[in-house]
Amino acid sequence: MDRTHSASAVGLPAEPGTGLTLGSTSFGDLWDRLVGTQPAPEQWVVVVAGTLALIAVVPNPIWRLSRNAVTIAHEGGHGLVALLTGRTLEGIRLHSDTSGLTVSRGRPTGLGMVLTAAAGYTAPPLLGLGGAWLLTAGHITLLLWLATALLLGMLVMIRNAYGALTVILTGALFFLVSWLADAEVQAGFASAAVWFLLLGGVRPAFELQAKRRYGEAPDSDADQLSRLTNVPAGLWLLLFHAVSLCSLIGGGRWMLDL
Repeated sequence: MDRTHSASAVGLPAEPGTGLTLGSTSFGDLWDRLVGTQPAPEQWVVVVAGTLALIAVVPNPIWRLSRNAVTIAHEGGHGLVALLTGRTLEGIRLHSDTSGLTVSRGRPTGLGMVLTAAAGYTAPPLLGLGGAWLLTAGHITLLLWLATALLLGMLVMIRNAYGALTVILTGALFFLVSWLADAEVQAGFASAAVWFLLLGGVRPAFELQAKRRYGEAPDSDADQLSRLTNVPAGLWLLLFHAVSLCSLIGGGRWMLDL
């Protein structure tokens, strides 16, 4: 979620001559591992991963915990787009009730602020879509390391203890799987993570729609975008639905090789 004020806020063994080494692994080997391709997961692995992700998204008791990961992607989307549009990112807070707040400084109106506010609900499904493309292209290690790098960059901007803990634990999980696990485990983990972003990116927009129906979210991202653009909040909510559902359909087709 992002608000507008003067500061705006929105919801590895080395061979001789292969280069420097990190422990027993050369940086040349690390680079080859990063940009190289790995075998795509078998279809049964993709299906099982998707089923596990669905279990993490649909039942309310599990969703109350797993939604923290979606909040990381949501607030990370606000923060990344704020930086890309020239705004000054002042901090990100993640709360135990799975809400979050991203504070950025810059013009309170204009394209940069609109893109920043729109990035929250669209970030998880779009990240899932990008992850599905990397996964099906065989860039599994790259996918895991990109996720780790994004989480590390986000950690620098976290301004509360709970937020720091959730980002550290999530980043550590991605790093340890990418560093220690074999190719099959990496492929299964990456598949589950991508499915979770694709499926988990759909539910928040419906939750927001329900809250707005009962007047429980008067300062939501959709309402802020409405004030910024004079476009009804319902149309912004429709955009969130369109991005999340289209990402799920497109990413799902790639994952299932349809």
